[in-house]
Amino acid sequence: MSEDRTSEAQEPLDVLRLTGAKARGKRPYFFDDPDVERVLAITMAVAGELAVLRQRLDTIEELLETRGAVTRADIEAFEPDPAHAERRGRWYQEYLARILRIVQQESEALDRGDEPTSEEAGARLGKE
Repeated sequence: MSEDRTSEAQEPLDVLRLTGAKARGKRPYFFDDPDVERVLAITMAVAGELAVLRQRLDTIEELLETRGAVTRADIEAFEPDPAHAERRGRWYQEYLARILRIVQQESEALDRGDEPTSEEAGARLGKE
């Protein structure tokens, strides 16, 4: 049986309104190409959702190990101890580093000036 998460006291979610929500202020841009910016924004949004899912799974695993059973209320009320929170923080930093590795590597290569850019490498391949 599926569970209906809306109660009589709660309004149903307005998904279209939520997807159109925008942060205040100017949006930061990191790349010259707006298409690259859009792909990056989508990628980071999906990465954020995955990180939240990973954190929730970690909570469930912790509760199962310590209590043997878990409820939604247990998950929502869970507060990791400082060591657990530090492990989560370290995982998240490593996760973001893996996702953004190519951007970091290309930036470092440009700073060093010793490696061709993606455009230069593509132009070389096109000539061969």
